[in-house]
Parts: sequence; structure tokens; C-alpha cells
Amino acid sequence: MSQGQAVVAVLLRAGRLLAIRRGPGVARPGYWQPVSGRIEPGETEREAVVREVREEVGLTVVPLAKVWESETDDGRFRLHWWTARADTGDVIPDPDEVGEARWVTPREFLSLDPVFEGDREFFERILPHL
Repeated sequence: MSQGQAVVAVLLRAGRLLAIRRGPGVARPGYWQPVSGRIEPGETEREAVVREVREEVGLTVVPLAKVWESETDDGRFRLHWWTARADTGDVIPDPDEVGEARWVTPREFLSLDPVFEGDREFFERILPHL
């Protein structure tokens, strides 16, 4: 079975990043994570970051850099992690996909529960060096 491709958008604003709680309309509701979503056919990673963020939380972002790759814990998706700037605008969550959204420090993210192990690895091991 071929792997799906997805992006993870680490949205940065004033030293904080946006964490969302997965909403009722998606798999594994209740988990905290950065905004993420699958890459559509013919779409670049950069374009997917912009589109997914707009769809899920209503922000217009500027992708900065791809910083990591990982796999989902079930192995179904390869995740392409991007940092992106979200300097302005209000978060307007899509109620199906996003139960809650908050700007947190990396340390605060690690205290949210539950989070995916792969996300925890990013915040502990990758983000401190960016």
C-alpha cells in the first residue's frame, strides 16, 4: 500500500505556536497537534500548508522552511513538517476539524494531553534547534 503524503504546519507568532485539538469530524478526535492535512494531487507541499491552514483555522500564512519528515504512528502517512509565519489574523476554527485552538509555547504544548508521540518528538528534539 502506498503511503499518503501530508503536511504539518508549525505556525509561529510572537514566540508561540498554534496547537489545535482534533474535532469531532476527523479520526482520533481530542488529540492536540499542529495544523496538518493531506497533500492534494498536483499540489506542492508549500501550497498544501497554505490551503490546510486556511481551511482549518482561517489564517493566511507564509510558509518558511521544511524542517523535518516523519511518519504517522500507523505508518499510513509521511509527514512533511513546515514552519510558517502567521503574524496577523484571528483564528477561526472549522468546527468539524478543530475542537479548540490555542497559541502555546513549546513547553506548554508538551503538557497538553493527549498528543501523538511523533509530535512530542518534534517538540522535544527538533524545534529547540530551529
